[in-house]
Amino acid sequence: MLKQLSRARLIWLVAIVLVVLFFVYRYVAGREAAPEYQTVAAERGSVVSRVSTSGSLQAVVTVDVGSQVSGRIQALFADFNSPVKKGELIAKIDPSLFGAQVVSAEANVTAARANVTRLTVAAEDAERQAKRASEVYEQRLISETERDTAVANARAARASVDQGAGQLAQSRAALETARTNLRYTDIVSPTDGVVISRAVNVGQTVAASLSAPVIFTIAQDLRKMEVHTNVAESDIGRLKPGMRVSFTVDAYPGEPFRGSIRDIRNAAQVVQNVVTYDAVIDVANPDLKLKPGMTATVSIVTDRRRDVLSVPNTALRFRPEGAAPAGAVSATPAGAQAVEGQRRERGQGQGGGSGQNKWRRDKGAEAESDDATAPVVVKRTVYVLVDGTPVPREVTTGLTDGRVTEVTGGELKEGEQVIVGIAGQNNGQGQRGGQQQRGPRIL
Repeated sequence: MLKQLSRARLIWLVAIVLVVLFFVYRYVAGREAAPEYQTVAAERGSVVSRVSTSGSLQAVVTVDVGSQVSGRIQALFADFNSPVKKGELIAKIDPSLFGAQVVSAEANVTAARANVTRLTVAAEDAERQAKRASEVYEQRLISETERDTAVANARAARASVDQGAGQLAQSRAALETARTNLRYTDIVSPTDGVVISRAVNVGQTVAASLSAPVIFTIAQDLRKMEVHTNVAESDIGRLKPGMRVSFTVDAYPGEPFRGSIRDIRNAAQVVQNVVTYDAVIDVANPDLKLKPGMTATVSIVTDRRRDVLSVPNTALRFRPEGAAPAGAVSATPAGAQAVEGQRRERGQGQGGGSGQNKWRRDKGAEAESDDATAPVVVKRTVYVLVDGTPVPREVTTGLTDGRVTEVTGGELKEGEQVIVGIAGQNNGQGQRGGQQQRGPRIL
């Protein structure tokens, strides 16, 4: 009897253990099947929209100094980084040949002047003979033919004087050309500045037959410089003259420099099928730290929102498994640019469906179409974690900086845990508004 009772208890004990193990297995299996969501609290902060690009530094005024005559470089009086003044002699071309041309031209002028004197005397004599022939003809002592011959000779002599005067003028012009070429052997600085490039050495021959060879490049004032940037056509509409700019250069990586947009040039540049425009930025360089040719990494703040509710862009892209795609997006015309930026940031709608990549105007947006400063109104859907379950929240979004997006209205409240992804997946989560984002909480 005792053996049967002990066996029954043992059987019941084994059954209870099996039941407990079964429920434990179901519980553990259920937890392993449930996804572990990564969440970030919806917080208030600053959202800054920027246009980032690169460019090169140049002096505002740069002058290429060349030679108008060909010859051998006899001497150089300036070198790299030499300060020069306007009119200062900076190079000398061998003047021997040009001096000889001046002497030859002076001799030609002397000969032409003597020829004019001779022709003048001959013309005066011919005119006297013509006058005498006319008087004798009136007395009927010579024939009419002889008188006409004397008059023709006088006119020809006067024409010879005019021809000689023309040759004298040509000789004088040739002399002036020779003297000018001789002066051109002295190469002087056309402006005050600093030599930033020297292209020749002493003894080198320069040829100016086709184009003026560049000998020096002079920057007028290195204390005033400019940055030439290449801004994509999708961003150029967000810029305007007068905007403040900050940039860095590799030579001083931890030091920001400031400037302002002076001009946005209309000439388009196409590089690898990408259309860009040159935004010229004025930069003060009082310490002469910046040098021509440096590469500048430029950041231009186009808009800023302070103390606004914001969510990571990964939260706008997240959709739980089995969720319906997001609906169409509505935006004011002023928000079209932000929508386009979000479309590019989403990378063609990662998990969001084609509806996220389009926007349309509703009646309210049409009423605001005349207001270029109308607030951006973009309807999106985010998911918050409530009791371990994703719950949708419809929000209206505004400005984005590529990492976080401003929430201008909707159902989302500050402090709610917004789902940005699932544990173990790469969700592209970064920093919030330039500040280190608090690590996601895994539930």
